[in-house]
Amino acid sequence: MRIDGSRTAFLAIDIQNDFCPGGALAVEGGDEIVPLVNELAATFGLCVATQDWHPAGHCSFASARPGGGPWPDHCVQGTRGAELHPALRQEPFRLILRKGFRPDLDSYSAFYENDRATPTGLDGYLRGLGASAVVIAGLALDYCVYYSALDAARLGYAVAVVSDATRAVGSPEGSVDAALADLRSRGVAIIDSLEVFR
Repeated sequence: MRIDGSRTAFLAIDIQNDFCPGGALAVEGGDEIVPLVNELAATFGLCVATQDWHPAGHCSFASARPGGGPWPDHCVQGTRGAELHPALRQEPFRLILRKGFRPDLDSYSAFYENDRATPTGLDGYLRGLGASAVVIAGLALDYCVYYSALDAARLGYAVAVVSDATRAVGSPEGSVDAALADLRSRGVAIIDSLEVFR
């Protein structure tokens, strides 16, 4: 994928304390990508960061109700766990988009809630600024990065995922390979950061 800086947005997905080592839903090595994400963000004129922003008792939490969601309580609004990682430089980001704030609806994707119909507003924001392509990094590759890339492609953007600027949950077994294969089948480029910096 050829990256045209004037038409491409950089999306940093959910680089939050709870998804990094020591957090409530830690992704192994999640904090290791932060310096690279900072470098990537510095090369784009349009950068957006996303933030899981769940209310207490959110439907995705196993604690919320018997037979509740699959996840431990994480990224609860106003807590340290919900904050962006302290080493992530926020200056390049024009927008920090909060998602998953509806009590009964989760949101993996930066573009749509998990009902696949309720928009987050990101598409309209990017279109209004002339973006036709997105480059995606962040956490986690096989969940929120995957669904964000999937929706971006469905919306007609040219999409690249920077593989070395992501980390994965890796559960269930095979989730990473399945996500990457599906993205490639939909025309999403899986690239290395060196392809951005070239």
